[in-house]
This record gives sequence, structure tokens and C-alpha cells, in this order.
Amino acid sequence: MTFLSRILGLVRDVVIAALMGAGAAADVFLFANKIPNFLRRLFAEGAFAQAFVPVLTEYHRGKTLDDTRLLMARVAGTLGTLVGIVTLLAVIFSPVVAALFGMGWFMDWLQGGEQAEKFELASLLLRITFPYLFFITLTALAGAALNVLGRFGVAAFTPVLLNVSVIVAALWLAPMLAQPEIGLAIGVFVGGVVQFLFQIPFLRQAGLLVRPRWGWRDPGVVRIRTLMIPALFGVSVSQINLLLDTVIASFLQTGSISWLYYADRLLEFPLGLFGIAIATVILPALSARHVDQSLEKFQQTLDWGVRMVVMLGLPAMAGLFVLAEPMLLVLFERGSFTPNDAYLSSFALMAYATGLLSFMLVKVLATGFFSRQDTKRPVKYGIIAMAANMVFNIILAIPYGYVGLALATAMSGTLNALLLGAVLYREGVLLLSRQTRVFILQVFLATVVMVLAVLWLLPSQAAWIEAAFSQRAIWLAGLIAVGGVSYLAAWFIFGGRPRAIRAR
Repeated sequence: MTFLSRILGLVRDVVIAALMGAGAAADVFLFANKIPNFLRRLFAEGAFAQAFVPVLTEYHRGKTLDDTRLLMARVAGTLGTLVGIVTLLAVIFSPVVAALFGMGWFMDWLQGGEQAEKFELASLLLRITFPYLFFITLTALAGAALNVLGRFGVAAFTPVLLNVSVIVAALWLAPMLAQPEIGLAIGVFVGGVVQFLFQIPFLRQAGLLVRPRWGWRDPGVVRIRTLMIPALFGVSVSQINLLLDTVIASFLQTGSISWLYYADRLLEFPLGLFGIAIATVILPALSARHVDQSLEKFQQTLDWGVRMVVMLGLPAMAGLFVLAEPMLLVLFERGSFTPNDAYLSSFALMAYATGLLSFMLVKVLATGFFSRQDTKRPVKYGIIAMAANMVFNIILAIPYGYVGLALATAMSGTLNALLLGAVLYREGVLLLSRQTRVFILQVFLATVVMVLAVLWLLPSQAAWIEAAFSQRAIWLAGLIAVGGVSYLAAWFIFGGRPRAIRAR
């Protein structure tokens, strides 16, 4: 289901790129879409899920169904009320939000500069896209509850509906409007509503469809919000860094936000398909092992998660780096998105790709803390990484522009992963046994073989630009196939075996 969602997500971005390209309107729409999505990661999929799942698991395994239903009702009522207030304030004061996160546009607007219209358009689009936050937060609540029950498919499929809504809006609604970006914003809003409605029958079937009730002082809610507040930073550092990139990019040349966005979308494909999916699956399992006080099984589950991330993340990182421009040309170069846009965006993708494995490890390693209801230390490391990202931004953005922003994000993600991993290893929670170290070495060597095989067959840049779409697609598919086969063959030759990644 996650794979299907990511495929349609790519289709959505292809349609948006063809419609909008990487111009001013595209920058503004992507900006207006990114702000509520950033808060979604905090209130919904990120910090909230990491705090909610361990507590709900404890209720589900140790208390009655009525207690679990009451917790659901009070969490839904409390979270829904708070996010509803935030959403309402953001809609009313959208110019303030636009000025805060698009400071470069706002300054230009004050001075009557060339980018003044960007600020006005951003304020309008935020009023349309921000209500998405309210619906997607309740959707994430429902999905987290279903995940605790072991029903992962429903929550994993739900984003498909958002992608379909935006695709429909881009193909039919946006072309009929004088400002197509407004049609895309409407598609985002509709997608949030549809995702929320889709979850309701499955909650009813699971016996967890309840009437929301305010419960700020409920013991379960108190524990969740106590865990959630520090987790706002601990689990969402990469998103905060990307948002800081957006603020700085508003001062850079037109197209910078779009080039960063399309690069980030390709990065999000393996990150969501592998990193987030693995972390989503092991969090309820780790929470259950913690409740059962089974340290050995806890260690085995976390170790399995790390192995899977390394095996999938390392070749994905290398593949994105080597095939950055070909991928962007095949996926996005049509309509308003030019070969030059693909070329410029490829540098951002290569910079982001250097941190892909780290981003994936952060998702998995963070569960080693959150499943034990420990959110204080991850937030400390998250703040350190975020501060480092600001320093890296200052150092790298001036000479390298938007590429420097992407590289700074990757570097801060690597720092965060190292801090989390070092603490878990020191405490004996993360096992890096001899078998695991050998496994990582095998994967690394296999990745080197894969890169050499792809580089050997890679056509020149001029050939890619001159080739027709069908020829590009055949070349790219062939290179990915060669990379995949050479990687698996080399891994097997170097001693890799399926039993090394089989969950015990």
C-alpha cells in the first residue's frame, strides 16, 4: 500500500511539474502546501504517533475495551479541538504565516519589489490549504489506532486518496482557472476531507469509532501530551530543517523552492517506502516488547529494522545520486518543466541523497526511544541537529545557494542519526553484533559494485537531453534493472543470505 501511495505521489508531482514548471506560481503553491504538511508531521504522523502508539498499546494489551475507547474519545476530542483552533487562526491570519515563512517575499512586498505578488498569492493559497491540517490530523489518529491493532494496510493506503484528489484537480479543475495554482490548492483541501472519511468505516469495524470528548486532564491524554511535546522536535528535525530551507530559499532566485521540492519528492520516495514504512511497523512491536519487558526481543526487532534500512537505504542513496538528472528528466521534463530545471534540481537531489540513509535511520532509531516512552533525549539530539543545520545553512547557502541548503539538511540528518545510534548502542538496546557489522560491509561492497555497473553503462548528459521520452524511459529502466541485479548478485557473492534479513 505504501508503494502504491508513493507511485501515485510521483504521478501527482509529474502532473504538477507539467502544469506549473518551476516558476513563481509553482514556488508559491509548493510553499502553501508545505506549511500545513510540516504541521501535519508534528501534530499527526510524527510526534503525535510516536507518543500515542505506545500509550494506546499499553491500554490495548493491559486494560478493557471500554478504557481503550474512552482514551480514543478523549484524545480525539482534545487533539481535534487544539488543531482546529490552530487551523482557524492560521486561516484568519494567513498573511502573518506567509510573512513568517516567506520572509523574502514579504520584504519584497513591503518595498514594492518584483516578488510582491508572491506574498499576496501565498496568503490566499494558505487559506485554502490550511484546513487540510485538521482533517489529516484526525486521519492520522485513526491510522495510528489501526496500526496498534496490526491493520497497517488501511493507513498506508489512505495517502493514495490525497494523490488522486490533487491529480484530478490538476488535470480538470486547474486548467479551467485563470490561476491554476488555486485549483491545486482546492485539490489538497478535498484530499484531506476524503482521507478522513475513508477511515471511519474501518474504525467502526474495529470498535474504536467514538464520539470525541474533551479530556485535557485525562491520565492517558496527560501522558500522551507529556511525551508529545518534546517529540515535536525529536522526530521532526528533518521537516523543520526543510522548512528553514524554504524560509531561506524565499530570498534566493525564483525557482529555488521548486528545484528543492522536486528533489525532495524523489528523496521522499525511498524514505517513505522503506524508512517510514519500517519504522511504522516496528513501533507497535517495540512498544509491545517493552510492555512485556522482553529486552532480547526488543533488541532483535530494532536490529532487524536497522538491517533492513541499511540494505534498502544504501543502494537507494547511491542510485539517487548517480541517476539524479536522468530521473528528473524522465519524470518531470515536460510542459512547463524544462531540461534546465531538471539539471538545476539534480544538484539539490544529489545533495539530499547524501543524507538519505541517515534520514531513514533516524526514523527507525527514534522508535527505540519512543517505544520506551522516552522523548526527552531524542528532543535534545534533535535540537542539536537543528542548530547544526542553521550553522550549516549559513556556511553553505552563500557560496552554493539552494544546493547548500540541501547539503546542510543532509549533514544535520547524519548528525542526528549518529547521536541517536550512539546512545542506543551504549545502553545495549541497539545491537551491532559481528554478524550485523559483516552484513553492513557486504551491503556497502555490493553498493559499490552497483554504482560501477551503472556508471559504466550511463549515457552522456547530451544524449539524455537529445533523446525522446520513450528512449529516456527505456534507458532509465534498464539502468535501474542493471543496478538492482548487480547489487543483489554482488551481495550474494560477498556472502549475503536471505536469513540475515529474516525477522526472528
